[in-house]
Amino acid sequence: MSIAEEIKKLDELRENGSISEEEYQKAKESLLAKTESTGEKFSEAAGNIARDENMWGMFIHLSQLLGFLLFGLGFIVPIVLWQVKKNESEVINQHGMIVVNWLITAVILGVIFSVLSYILIGIPLLLALGVVAVIFPIVGGIKANNGEIWHYPISIKFFKPE
Repeated sequence: MSIAEEIKKLDELRENGSISEEEYQKAKESLLAKTESTGEKFSEAAGNIARDENMWGMFIHLSQLLGFLLFGLGFIVPIVLWQVKKNESEVINQHGMIVVNWLITAVILGVIFSVLSYILIGIPLLLALGVVAVIFPIVGGIKANNGEIWHYPISIKFFKPE
């Protein structure tokens, strides 16, 4: 039964003389206090969920940096994290799509720039790609932790995040 229905019943009891005005006010205050405490618990739970989403989004972005420790981890870990958590939250799914779009784009650019290295223009392009491969995950992770969704510049959108 909703709070409004319970208050309406209390009001009817008061009008019928079954309860006094004082009893009515006490019961009404009790109902409203119960509603407020439930609302606070709900907003606290919603805040925890948002913090959880932000944390997982940050992990997905920053896990790309594991590729500098061991080749392949920077590709595998973000994809695994995304696949495990994507059904729990649309926000986490968005971050996962953004990261995977960047990973695919980085591989394509890496191959093109490697081929261009034979005519020397690819060497500075590969260096620039290496720099943004560090900067983009850090910026994306910070923004994800702040609750923002940041699309990596120059990233091809294979998956369409909103």
